[in-house]
Parts: sequence; structure tokens; C-alpha cells
Amino acid sequence: MASLLSIESSPRGEYSISRKLTSAFVEEWQKTHAGGTVVNRDLFTTTLPFVDLPWIAGAYTPAEQHSPEMKKALEIGNTLIAELKAADHIVLGTSMYNFSTPAILKAYIDQIVRVNVTFTPQYEGLVKGKKLTIILASGGVYTPGSPTEGYNAESSYLKQVFGFIGITDVNIVLAGGTGAVSMGQRSLEDFVAEFTPAVLEAAK
Repeated sequence: MASLLSIESSPRGEYSISRKLTSAFVEEWQKTHAGGTVVNRDLFTTTLPFVDLPWIAGAYTPAEQHSPEMKKALEIGNTLIAELKAADHIVLGTSMYNFSTPAILKAYIDQIVRVNVTFTPQYEGLVKGKKLTIILASGGVYTPGSPTEGYNAESSYLKQVFGFIGITDVNIVLAGGTGAVSMGQRSLEDFVAEFTPAVLEAAK
């Protein structure tokens, strides 16, 4: 049975473009994967602590030697990693903050990138055989070949970090130009409709 992990990282709720596009992706995926299971992970309703000393110590200490503090520090990461490993396809909805990744998404990534769990000491990824679709909404337009392409540090970072843990089948849907919606120059519905076909195609 196919399984999908849907990760949301926008704080804007019903006004979020990435959430609307991710929702369309999930709906289409369910149509083309009858009987498949969907796990939803909303990063803004998840307590995601930053990596701290107990986390670092726990990551480099055998599990049987973990202190209570180490176990607590690694607990949420264990849950997130289990979700990731159980999925066949992952869809990640995100926005772009100052040309890069929102802090909440970076905190998630720091929890799932862990030696001996998602990569080996020899830097071999352990989360293999997955597909990842990233839906990236940004205020500016950073399409490949455009004069502003170089400002998009997020796409390359996400491909690199997920590839590092073994997820190399990555498709990024760039939904650039959300600034026009924020400024009232385009309606939210019109903007979402423009990028929905690419999202639906990625869900097949």
C-alpha cells in the first residue's frame, strides 16, 4: 500500500499559498493511489526544539547509554524520522524567507539529519527509495535562467540536504511571485490556479 507524508511549514493557515497547493497535491495523490495512506505533519503545531547539547550528546552515544535528558531531546526526532522512513512519497510545502528556508523547516531538518539513523559515519544516506516533491512559494520569481535565479538559495539547499540522507528523487515546483498577491495585484485563487496543474502532475 502506497504511503504519502505531507509536511506543511507555513504559518499562514487558510491564507497560505503553499498549503493550498500542497492540499491539491494530496487530493490528487489520493485519487491516483487508491487505498493509499496519508500522514500529515504540520510543523507549526509540532513542538520543534532547536538542537542542543543533550541532542548532540545523544546522537553520538549508543542508545543503551542514553541519559533521560538525551532520550527526551531525541524523542521528537525519532517520531519525525519514523514518519519519513515509512513514506513512499513526501510532499513538502514551504515558503521562502530572505531567499532561504524558514526557521521552522530548518529546525525540522536538524531533527531528521542524524548520524547512524539517516546517514552513516561514511556519509551514506540511509533513507532511500523515496520520492520528494517540494512546493516552494516565494514572493519573488526565481525561475531557472532568470536574472534572479541566484537569489534562490532554498532549492539547492533542500535538494542537497535531503539527498545527503538518501532522498535523491526530488521534484521542485516553484510558485514564484506571491508578492503580487500580498500587494493585492492578484487574487489568491487566481495565483493558486496558475500553479495547480504542475502540482497535480507531480502527484501522479
